[in-house]
Amino acid sequence: MTDRGPEVLGIARRWIGTPYFHQGASAKVGTDCLGLIRGIWRELYGAEPEEAPAYTPDWGEYGRDELLLAGAQRHLIPDDGVERIGQVLLFRMRSGAVAKHLGVVSAIGDAAAFIHAYDHHGVIESPLSMPWRQRIAARFRFP
Repeated sequence: MTDRGPEVLGIARRWIGTPYFHQGASAKVGTDCLGLIRGIWRELYGAEPEEAPAYTPDWGEYGRDELLLAGAQRHLIPDDGVERIGQVLLFRMRSGAVAKHLGVVSAIGDAAAFIHAYDHHGVIESPLSMPWRQRIAARFRFP
């Protein structure tokens, strides 16, 4: 299987500085965390595999429907617990809440980091600190 991690990271890095815009998916125009992943997909494969449903910006949303997790499972490859460059991370921001945040691993080891779209900050690279690590609900890679 081809490791697309370095290619995924290169694409994600080009999105850094894009303003945050809920349900957006346009580099340098506006995006949210799902839009970043959608944009990477489009650059790798062309058209998106399905239309994204409407969703709320609330990271602490409670419910039974894990729509983001289900979508990731349909289109991405589940990955083990080993961090890899270009790996897609799905975060559960509150215990018992649905998983609603995504990012791409940009560095591993002692200086681990990830790229994500963050409200009021846009697309940034952040340290993958212990508080972030504790919120990881699943790991995926692009096919």
